[in-house]
Amino acid sequence: MASKIIVTGSINGQLQSIFEKIGKLHAKNAFSFAIVAGDLFADPSQASEADEEALNSLLNGDLTIPLTTYFTVGSNVLPPQVVERLESNNGELVSDLFYLGKRSTTKTSEGVRIVTLGGVLDPEVIGLSKDTYPPFHSESDAKALHGANTADILLTPSWPASIRTGSKAPFPADAKDPPSEQCISDLCATLKPRYHFSSSAGLFYEREPFAHAPTEPGSTTSPTTRFISLASTSAPTKRKSLYAFTLDPSAPNPSPSPAGTTPSPLVPASNKRPRPTDEPYSRFNAHSHRPNKRRNRQPAGPEECFFCLSSPTLSTHLITSIATDTYLTTARGPLPTASTHVQLQFPAHILLIPLSHSPTLSAIQDPGVRASTYGELQRYKGALYKMIAAKGKGELGAVCWEVSRQRVRHLHWQLLPVKRALVDRGLVEAAFKVEAENEKYPGFERRDIGDGVGEGECFRVWAWAPKRGGEDGEGKDVEMKDGETADGKKAEDRTKKANGRVEVEGKEVQLMLSLDSEMKFDVQFGRRVMAKLLGLDDRLDWRDCGQTEDEEKKDAEDFKKAFKEFDFAMEED
Repeated sequence: MASKIIVTGSINGQLQSIFEKIGKLHAKNAFSFAIVAGDLFADPSQASEADEEALNSLLNGDLTIPLTTYFTVGSNVLPPQVVERLESNNGELVSDLFYLGKRSTTKTSEGVRIVTLGGVLDPEVIGLSKDTYPPFHSESDAKALHGANTADILLTPSWPASIRTGSKAPFPADAKDPPSEQCISDLCATLKPRYHFSSSAGLFYEREPFAHAPTEPGSTTSPTTRFISLASTSAPTKRKSLYAFTLDPSAPNPSPSPAGTTPSPLVPASNKRPRPTDEPYSRFNAHSHRPNKRRNRQPAGPEECFFCLSSPTLSTHLITSIATDTYLTTARGPLPTASTHVQLQFPAHILLIPLSHSPTLSAIQDPGVRASTYGELQRYKGALYKMIAAKGKGELGAVCWEVSRQRVRHLHWQLLPVKRALVDRGLVEAAFKVEAENEKYPGFERRDIGDGVGEGECFRVWAWAPKRGGEDGEGKDVEMKDGETADGKKAEDRTKKANGRVEVEGKEVQLMLSLDSEMKFDVQFGRRVMAKLLGLDDRLDWRDCGQTEDEEKKDAEDFKKAFKEFDFAMEED
């Protein structure tokens, strides 16, 4: 169903006049909602007496917001009383005025998906920014939003780099290009939004539509983006500061493309990712901005997903490493405890998670992203093997498993250390086979299925032990060279750096259990098998292994210290 939407440029504190104007337009057009692109409030350090009066009028309920309106942080600092109200009122500033957060994915009740990256780039911020209110973001914040996969509307105060390339759209001769960011260009290229809005003081600019590469193999239609930067409502030049349009989020990509459409001007940057912070991650974007009466929950969407970096429900203090297309976290409710493996002194139950919101590797549509994601998962696995071999004095191996099913919310691998003897003597393999037989599941087979394309749904497990001198044994050597994934397949060019070179001496056995899409399968099967094998039956259910946040932070910090020398995401150029 199509929605009428109105977007305004920076308001800069002129609340009364602008909302009165929007109210009159709303009475005639019945908009579904409004969006403020840029700054809603004046900079507190430069606010006039009139700005202060307007803000107080808003907070006291004397100023009417005519329809549901969303805003983010622009380049101005939010007034302290605004931050205080947002923190105490779950992101709702006043009735019908909602804060999108600085880094968020929102789905309105009309089904419109809005991805927001507020503030301007601060190169001094390394890793994810930790507060949702200051007017700056990091490159990692932008990269985290890649996990949203798609957007109907992308909202950023800054312009994407190279957006005017190949454009003949009018641009004032006396105007300078507003600040632009490569990370926003990359974000737009990844999400392929229908509309991308920004605000730029006294300048209005509407670029011709530009077409991205088709997302489906063999498709003749391409996603198309319209980039529009609105002038400030207070601009003396009276350039366009309001933009109304109709959007149907369920409509297919236009075919043919709109008249005047150009190729995409967005040029991808290097895949190198900023080094993550050494400080513990804190919870971000914890404020819901959608009123219950307007909420339209989509349980499988990134905004509700526990594993998407763009989700406000993500427990960010568990994150230990972020690469280009994947990241690591310590497990909530880990199976081992800090005393299970005395060589380590921390649980080391780790989740390897793609940034892409996808139930399986094969479901990631972009072949380059899929290859890069699989390569990074393999590289992280190899790096974890190296850490376990070194810290475990050669006495520990590892088991890693994956549930690859369409009904899984977000693909992830789980990995934990085990005594190497359990792998050497074939007890890990036997345990999985016996439990599968007990559950009347199909039999396991030794097979490497790579990224799983064409294989259907399955459960797979890797069992690895470090190699002792002169030892052969069954399994295969674990070694990944430049441009290869662990199954020896060549990755695409963009993955060469991500796959890197991981050489881990040892033997790895991979088991694969094919699953019919209709059969019932316990997603905790891997944990259940390992709990029995390790004699940790009382920790079979992760919900029975709860920790305080301080205990979780300690485990994450202990792991980060141990993993630091093996973490390829920490490498410098």
